[in-house]
Amino acid sequence: MALPNILKDRLRIPVIASPLFIISNPDLVIAQCKAGIVGSFPALNARPADQLGRWLERITTELAEYDRQNPGRPSAPFAVNQIVHRSNDRLEHDMQVCARFKVPIVITSLGARPEINAAVHAWGGIVLHDVIDNGFAHKAIEKGADGLIAVAAGAGGHAGGLSPFALVQEIREWFDGPLALSGSIAAGRSILSAQVMGADLAYIGSAFIATQEANAVPGHKQMIVDSAAQDIIYTNLITGVHGNYLRPSIVNAGMDPENLPTSDPSKMNFGSNREKPKAWKDIWGCGQGIGAIREILPVSQFIDRLADEYAHACQLADRITAET
Repeated sequence: MALPNILKDRLRIPVIASPLFIISNPDLVIAQCKAGIVGSFPALNARPADQLGRWLERITTELAEYDRQNPGRPSAPFAVNQIVHRSNDRLEHDMQVCARFKVPIVITSLGARPEINAAVHAWGGIVLHDVIDNGFAHKAIEKGADGLIAVAAGAGGHAGGLSPFALVQEIREWFDGPLALSGSIAAGRSILSAQVMGADLAYIGSAFIATQEANAVPGHKQMIVDSAAQDIIYTNLITGVHGNYLRPSIVNAGMDPENLPTSDPSKMNFGSNREKPKAWKDIWGCGQGIGAIREILPVSQFIDRLADEYAHACQLADRITAET
């Protein structure tokens, strides 16, 4: 399970920060990369479309300067998430901008298209594709993705419903390329657990909402600190795709979390002509791993904590192995 060169020796801990709709911005991505993990953001977060070039100019410039000043500990690479769903009428424009900046990692979601993968390969980048089951995993690799992100039960955003044990096990029966695991990961021991199960990398999202650099309203950050796994509701009402959301935010929006209607997946719309859903302001996404989050920290301090916990978990695993 060898990682591609773009990830080798560039990560302090084996973590990719997942792209958070609305919340991931240049401040968050730059802080994540400087602290030694892959930072990412959805291209659609840069609004209007011409903002994407300015974001990438800032990210690449600041990280290059950081690398010049810290040759012994350079930044980790960054990633841009592209929604490949047919309704995303910005995709062609945003891919052209990514090509201009030679974005090192592209994370594709809600569709797998060979021409997108080929375009990324042409400028020297790699493609990691979100999947929620083994069938989608096969399709992604057949269409040219370099690696997979297994989005298991408990993940924030558009989460799958399968156990991480089952999902990673099925993928590893046939695929030995780069594999990240998403789903309730918010502590260093969980990062090691993902690797022991067969993943190369942990994919962490919700925990970064409650960091100082994240573009989330204070109430969203505090609700994460105050909540735990039992406060997460799995529904497709918000976007037409099943995802996990904070129960208190649903209640605050005047809805009954236990009696939510279902949505028609065919109504999904990621185009520029869509109305901005009020739900994205008032109903907040989040995964089940947030019981580990107890305070709002700067990104650097949170990653320091993850690194310490990961090192301790590795030491513990070594002792357990030695004793058996």
